[in-house]
Amino acid sequence: MKKHLVVLTGAGISAESGLKTFRDSDGLWNGYNIEDVATPGAFVRNPGLVLDFYNMRRRDVANAVPNAAHEGLAALENDFQVTIITQNIDDLHERAGSTNVIHLHGEIFKMHSLGSPSKVLEIRGDIVLGDRGPDDTQYRPHIVWFEEPVPLIETAADYISIAEVFVLVGTSLQVYPAAGLLHYVPLDVPKYIIDRKIPPLTNLPNLHLIEKPATEGVQELMKLLKV
Repeated sequence: MKKHLVVLTGAGISAESGLKTFRDSDGLWNGYNIEDVATPGAFVRNPGLVLDFYNMRRRDVANAVPNAAHEGLAALENDFQVTIITQNIDDLHERAGSTNVIHLHGEIFKMHSLGSPSKVLEIRGDIVLGDRGPDDTQYRPHIVWFEEPVPLIETAADYISIAEVFVLVGTSLQVYPAAGLLHYVPLDVPKYIIDRKIPPLTNLPNLHLIEKPATEGVQELMKLLKV
């Protein structure tokens, strides 16, 4: 039986593929205020702006390619039962070869209509005003915006609670409820934290800190795990 390795990833892992991190030092995302493009209220006020913003994100992701960190985590499936829990809306983990990926904050290549959030469809092009589902309501990106519940948070917590090895890659642990998932890791489980700047972590035993970019950090992780 392979050990169960659970990985929680954030924007830092995709930044090295050229995708802008969600929170930059200026508090903007590609020049946009988050409250103008990533809340339900923003979609009510200016749905065209929000759709355009995510159409740009979709094109950015389509043009990006997985990096060595994504590929390294996928390669871990040779030796571990791997569950990837990501805060990212891109599909770079899947394209790198990871087979069990949970997207906490939604997926950029999916959409649903306002009236039928459970009926999720693929979208590779743009969503524009007037694109409606069978229920005659506007399509929107299948993204979990600020102020919305995170439907898969309990599923993620369940996986983390049975982890035998835990890895955190490229997340500042500033966005809740995802940041709180760290507290579900069993105390006796080894925990590997990979980030350019390790976030403050207190009262957590069995920590292994790797203060490096994701691509370098995952390579070091693989050596530590003797993969």
